[in-house]
Amino acid sequence: MSEERTEISEIGEFGLIDHLNEKIIIKNASTIKGIGDDAAVIEAGDHVKVVTTDLLLEGVHFDMSYAPLPHIGFKAVAVNVSDVAAMNAVPKQITVSIALSNRFSVEAVEALYAGINAAAEHYGVDVIGGDTTASRSGLVISVTAIGEAKKESLSFRSGAKVNDIICVTGDLGGALVGLQILEREKQVYLANPDMKPELEKYSYVTGRQLRPEARMDIVHELRELGIVPSSMMDVSDGLASELFHICKASKIGVTIYEDKLPIDKQTFDTAVELNLDPITCVLNGGEDYELLFTIDQKDFEKLEKHADIHFIGHVTKEEEGKFLVTKSGTAVQLKAQGWKHF
Repeated sequence: MSEERTEISEIGEFGLIDHLNEKIIIKNASTIKGIGDDAAVIEAGDHVKVVTTDLLLEGVHFDMSYAPLPHIGFKAVAVNVSDVAAMNAVPKQITVSIALSNRFSVEAVEALYAGINAAAEHYGVDVIGGDTTASRSGLVISVTAIGEAKKESLSFRSGAKVNDIICVTGDLGGALVGLQILEREKQVYLANPDMKPELEKYSYVTGRQLRPEARMDIVHELRELGIVPSSMMDVSDGLASELFHICKASKIGVTIYEDKLPIDKQTFDTAVELNLDPITCVLNGGEDYELLFTIDQKDFEKLEKHADIHFIGHVTKEEEGKFLVTKSGTAVQLKAQGWKHF
């Protein structure tokens, strides 16, 4: 009799994580938070350490036909720093492991590391180790970031409370739209190598895809203002998907407003050009690496005039559900399409 086979696509990435997590037993008192947030949290005397790992694979997370090696290196660090930022912590160290195919030269590896070192300099982190091995299937990069914070200043996904204000930094949807442009221009080039890619007028959205920025600036500003978000995540899989994670962890509902969602003009115009709905790009586009967080209403005045923090809705009771109020005033159920890995 054959064993049962369940396809990973049936339960999805987060279903798989939950399934594996059921079998894990925490044995050490120093492990404050294991699987289930943007980073793990470990006791370290008068403060805590946060630890996070991300894996980037050629052909899955980046395409070397249009992603320059220094940008790939920078992004590999930035996406991990973003997870540290999402815990309201400050990154201190990273380890970098790479698997290389034989088509890589020493100069190519140097170019990759130029980006890694630039990001380490930019975010004030030390590269303290890693591993190098051979790969038969293209470039693989695994970065682990270690950050620190005081225990009382940490923000988990699970702390959002009814009537909290939902905030998001920057603008959303740009990375997804930028990816569509890069893919389109790649197809044009493959069809006719004499055609020059037209990327000048799309510089903002392609930059959002190729060289994202972790929002450590916001973490430092919140610290200076004495604000600890009640919950926080980074937007890597899409705004709607991240809101669902906060709802699940905090046992709450949310109402957000279409006319409050931040979108850059180039993102909007390019989405329309590509026959994509701009709001769908904002809600479900991944890889923006902005911060999504909730604050107590008493902290609103401190952030009210901040040019790069947008108030997009509020937290409701869990039984009230998850809704998007459209520009016409209609409340529609929020759907989390997000980024599907499997």
